[in-house]
Amino acid sequence: MTGIDDLPIRDELRGKSPYGAPQLDVPVQLNTNENPYPLPEPLVERIAERVREAARGLNRYPDRDAIELRTELAKYLTRTGKHPVAVENVWAANGSNEVIQQLLQTFGGPGRTAIGFEPSYSMHGLIARGTGTGWLSGPRNDDFTIDVAAAARAIAEHRPDIVFITSPNNPTGTAVDAGTVLALYEAAQAAKAATAGAIVVVDEAYVEFSHRPSLLPLLEGRPNLVVSRTMSKAFGAAGLRLGYLAAHRAVVDAVQLVRLPYHLSAVTQATALAALEHTDTLLGYVEQLKEERDRLVAELRAIGYEVTESDANFVQFGRFEDAHAMWQKILDRGVLVRDNGVPGRLRVTAGTPEENDAFLDAVRALKKEQSS
Repeated sequence: MTGIDDLPIRDELRGKSPYGAPQLDVPVQLNTNENPYPLPEPLVERIAERVREAARGLNRYPDRDAIELRTELAKYLTRTGKHPVAVENVWAANGSNEVIQQLLQTFGGPGRTAIGFEPSYSMHGLIARGTGTGWLSGPRNDDFTIDVAAAARAIAEHRPDIVFITSPNNPTGTAVDAGTVLALYEAAQAAKAATAGAIVVVDEAYVEFSHRPSLLPLLEGRPNLVVSRTMSKAFGAAGLRLGYLAAHRAVVDAVQLVRLPYHLSAVTQATALAALEHTDTLLGYVEQLKEERDRLVAELRAIGYEVTESDANFVQFGRFEDAHAMWQKILDRGVLVRDNGVPGRLRVTAGTPEENDAFLDAVRALKKEQSS
């Protein structure tokens, strides 16, 4: 029987596994960082209205440049990010993963390299390999913050074409301060001073859950800096698949060189526009989840677990001699969390109060079993 290894796939893809988290039918699912709250009914009705309107024109291609959507995203960023953003500074795609892919297609590729500071979002490396971009793993401190001096040395040594900084970081939840971004941006530009510099991507997929402000203001005067976002988390729209970036207009122009024609469907654009009309309601859910996230941190520490500081909608906790065995024990109690492969640690998404209670009851019981 023919398998993957029997096909003429590219060498850098051999032996790799596709991205994915277990999809299991259990009572409490807290493993994929989804927003647990369904969209409010008024928003569902507004989506239906906008999609109905869009459906009347489905015989025509959608707005190729998504001008209306990008305009509303720019308004949202300006309002919440405390930095003015214009429509020409915004680009949107099918999830932040497609945004990342387009950036790597534009600024990476064969003969070029990208660096990230791991453990971090694994899709950065996976998409890099998928675009033929070399991937480098940069250093972190024991507390999962970025070792700025070591990171700057790695950038100076390897001279990457793209630098990924994830804040808040997935899977650890740690945020990055502006000083770190500025230091690494300068290091990246210095390392590539003989060319047009390096692109630095700040992945802010979880920024609405952070204790810290967005790093959007750092875009001012830095044409090679990009901030990427998603509507999957804070907007509770994981099924929508809508990601976007903010950057200098030259970056937005550049990524359009690789985007597929009419890549955002009329239905996607209509749905995203409806969600943006209900921003205040959706951000109200975010505030509830931030409180639940902080409760998880406090309760896990009170139980006796080691917990990483979190600015996201999830919490990394441990330590365990065998993290996967602990993952299975929690699953046996009807709660699905995530084993990301970080040694000795697991990750739990902040759910509803009831879901979080079920999770805490499970790990509290397991802690008692271990100590008895």
